[in-house]
Amino acid sequence: MTDLQLPTVNDLQIVRVGSAEELALAFHVRCEVFVDEQAVPLEEEIDALDTADSTVHVLALSGTAPDAVTVWGTARLLLDAPGHVHIGRVAVRHAARGLGVGRKVMEALEHIALDEYSAHGAVVVELSAQERAMGFYEALGYRTFEDRRYLDCDIWHRDMRKRLVHAPSHQV
Repeated sequence: MTDLQLPTVNDLQIVRVGSAEELALAFHVRCEVFVDEQAVPLEEEIDALDTADSTVHVLALSGTAPDAVTVWGTARLLLDAPGHVHIGRVAVRHAARGLGVGRKVMEALEHIALDEYSAHGAVVVELSAQERAMGFYEALGYRTFEDRRYLDCDIWHRDMRKRLVHAPSHQV
């Protein structure tokens, strides 16, 4: 992997997973990040929610030719209830961290959440943030909403949320 061309934010394309092959690409990145780097057990990383009808996965890609596409990041969106969703399994490959990949993935899922799952023009997005990643989520506008911290797969987490609202349209 040393000869991979690192992406710039302008090179990235965020795509919604629409096939088993694309879902396998998402799983590959998640396994690289969570299982290999962070020692999360595989059986806890991949779960039944991954294939639920209402779950949305996205991929952050660079490259144009089918054989030259590189997947840099992924995440999933779970519908909890109308107007309330959960983003999770946000994973960016080590070489691409700090390049804006995670931000683009989060922005894409926030747009999907607001466009497809809002109630009365708003949606609450919650996530379980690893404590070491809280600064990333805070920079995106997420805030903790409970003082509780907890271990998930031996990694400290805190619950965070953000409320998204459709901007009013201005008609002339």
